[in-house]
Amino acid sequence: MSGLRTYLGCLALCMPGVALAAIANEPAQYVQQWPLQLETAEAGAYRVHLDEAVYRTAQSPTLADVQPFNAQGRPLPAALADVDAAVPAAELKNLPLFALPTRSDAPAGDLELIAERDGDGRIRRIQAREAGPARASDDAPRAWLIDASGLHGPLHALRLEWDRPTAPVQAELRVEGSENLRDWYLLDPRASVIDLGNGQQRLQQRRIALDSNARYLRVQVLSGQLPPLRQAQVELPGPLRPDATRWLVLAGQPQERGYVYTLPGRFPVGQVDVVSPDNQATRWIVQSRDSADAPWVQRAGPWLAYQLGAGASGQRSPPQALVSPSRDRYWRLIPDSGEAAAMPELRVGYRPETLVFIAQGATPYALAAGSARVQRAEAPLSQLVATLRRARGPDWQPAMATLSAAAQPLAGPEALLPADRPIDWKTWLLWALLVGGALLVAGFALTLLRARGASPAP
Repeated sequence: MSGLRTYLGCLALCMPGVALAAIANEPAQYVQQWPLQLETAEAGAYRVHLDEAVYRTAQSPTLADVQPFNAQGRPLPAALADVDAAVPAAELKNLPLFALPTRSDAPAGDLELIAERDGDGRIRRIQAREAGPARASDDAPRAWLIDASGLHGPLHALRLEWDRPTAPVQAELRVEGSENLRDWYLLDPRASVIDLGNGQQRLQQRRIALDSNARYLRVQVLSGQLPPLRQAQVELPGPLRPDATRWLVLAGQPQERGYVYTLPGRFPVGQVDVVSPDNQATRWIVQSRDSADAPWVQRAGPWLAYQLGAGASGQRSPPQALVSPSRDRYWRLIPDSGEAAAMPELRVGYRPETLVFIAQGATPYALAAGSARVQRAEAPLSQLVATLRRARGPDWQPAMATLSAAAQPLAGPEALLPADRPIDWKTWLLWALLVGGALLVAGFALTLLRARGASPAP
């Protein structure tokens, strides 16, 4: 047994293994960099607007490979933050609301709707037909249809309004969306709403986040009691900041179901538009994905894109806003109705983002971008800006830093190649020790068996 104890002692000494050397986050790991010109040398925090060249160089879908450095080549604490202006207030729109009869034994989503619509898709009259027994006519409705077909653009949230209840309200709702009143998809499986009172105090939660482009909404009570709805409102995105959107025009390639486009960088696309060389009137669906083997995700539509005439007297449809910005590499246009006379161009709009960083070490500072080997460590700078604004006023901003027009090459295209994976000596050593231990135990067992077989019988 002394040999086994010796082996276990060696195993305990070797378990720490050999630590893997991490790749240092340094300028040599990036494609190129831009020198930064500081507005003032005494500020502790700076903000820099990212330009088209940075987006074209970055590879990470979260811009984690955009990193500021000081003169010693050390990374500076940095993070993307919206610090230029307050977010525009959401716009509220009242929508037509229709109560639907529901069966006491019907599962969620089991309704057959017959709707009469006008030429724009707005509902004039609605009828619900069911196979099972309906609820008593004096019961409160437990399902509603909301008509959002008159709106153009993403729906950020739904707000439900009811008269002040006589009893506490706490219910769970199922929210679905549809483009045609026939095919429904899930938006929120269990949205909670409450309306509680205690004397003069009142606690309410009537808002349901959507982030959808649905033309019709269906709300059904899953549990609890909800008073009859008096009004339904949706939150629309507020107006865009003037002159904030930059546009790129993408040339596409025809495919079986439409046209495919490639985004030339990690731009945060927030709007799309269709440009045709001739007059057009086509309903489009926009989809995107980040890799060639990923499923397509619908980003906008169906919406009518039209172009009539040319020059100052011409008319064209406004751009279509996305629910949320996307940096996906591949985009697809699919005609929902009508056909394009020629292959259209896809215009994508983005708002340049702001990177905030903390000044540390000696200047000059530089902003590097483009790496498949290292990533920026995200710093909590949005919280820092919010804290300083509470102390110094809501208009406080970090000092400005601007990018130099000329980029300085660093590692070049080699930075976009994944680093060679170092040999994991710790794993190999551990396996060697385990196999050696198993062989040693087997040898001890074989020795004991031979010794027992060789011993004389009593």
